[in-house]
Amino acid sequence: MEDDFKHLVRISRKDVDGKKTIEHALTDIKGVGISLSRSLAIAMGFDLNQKIGYISDEDVLRIEEALKDPQKFNIPTWMLNRQRDYATGKTSHLIESDLAMTLRDDLNRMKKTRSYKGRRHEVGLPVRGQRTKSTFRKGSSVGVRRRRG
Repeated sequence: MEDDFKHLVRISRKDVDGKKTIEHALTDIKGVGISLSRSLAIAMGFDLNQKIGYISDEDVLRIEEALKDPQKFNIPTWMLNRQRDYATGKTSHLIESDLAMTLRDDLNRMKKTRSYKGRRHEVGLPVRGQRTKSTFRKGSSVGVRRRRG
């Protein structure tokens, strides 16, 4: 049984530590949180406490397929991170570099259209309505200076 153990498991272009449980190992992949990894493991019939280094290569391929399209495995749409996409209108789940590229494109689109959120991102101020009187004092935003003397 010890010779079947893999110390590094490659899942969706990411090396995952084989000593972690399936539930926690999948969270190393950008775009996969604990609730999604837990529900994927349950939907695919894995033991949550099983180490990911002991699973077979066929199971790794099944996990990659499930990460590409979680809706095939009856994962609810509210768990997916790309609901009603701006360009296509479809609901999907993005991971790793696809997620980073899409978020960057969204930010650039907001900045280009000069939306409120885009302007706040440009200046480096909070976007979601937080107060700025006492917080967000670091960075490049212009503030009040004290007189010397």
